[in-house]
Amino acid sequence: MSSAEQPEYLTVEQYLALEEETHYKSEYIDGWVRAMIGPTLRHNLVKGNCFLALGNFLKGKSCRPFDSDTKVRIDRKGMKRFYYPDVQVVCESNQQTSVFQDTPVMIIEVLSPSTRRYDLDEKMTAYLGIVSLQYYLVLEQHQPIAIIMRRTAHGFLREEVQGIDAKIELTWLGYTMTMRDIYDGVEFTDDCVQETEAEYECNQQI
Repeated sequence: MSSAEQPEYLTVEQYLALEEETHYKSEYIDGWVRAMIGPTLRHNLVKGNCFLALGNFLKGKSCRPFDSDTKVRIDRKGMKRFYYPDVQVVCESNQQTSVFQDTPVMIIEVLSPSTRRYDLDEKMTAYLGIVSLQYYLVLEQHQPIAIIMRRTAHGFLREEVQGIDAKIELTWLGYTMTMRDIYDGVEFTDDCVQETEAEYECNQQI
């Protein structure tokens, strides 16, 4: 989700009260509040496709997907955060009166030019510290490229998946996500227009 920095320091209680009163979303990073900016249609297509695919698979099961209207709370020593993941999957949900989740098993973020440094650095560090998390999936908008951080017995393993015919194996959930489902209806560009690092350069063989 796109964001712009808002230099304001609040307690957790003040932040949650502000969220109830305002008509915009904001993230909370150890006292600092960062207001959110609306995403592009392409961003919403990718996010919505993920939510729909996971929702259909998980129907009738104990795990459920939540979209970007639901916050995730990260509260551990030296870190108090509230983020709005594009999609999160939760198997042990907070009470339905809560406005955030604490124990996601999967988090998905779709990269935007204004958020990629958060999604690939700040948020990744925070998310990978969640004890329940099994997968952190980062998706490009402009071409079918996915980075997945997968929990193993020796910590998180980074994988990269490219190409519209590729698949993402989510063994812990017993599900395989296809890139065709993730990018259904998305019009690709010739290159990843938001890319700045060679490590994330596009593979043109779609």
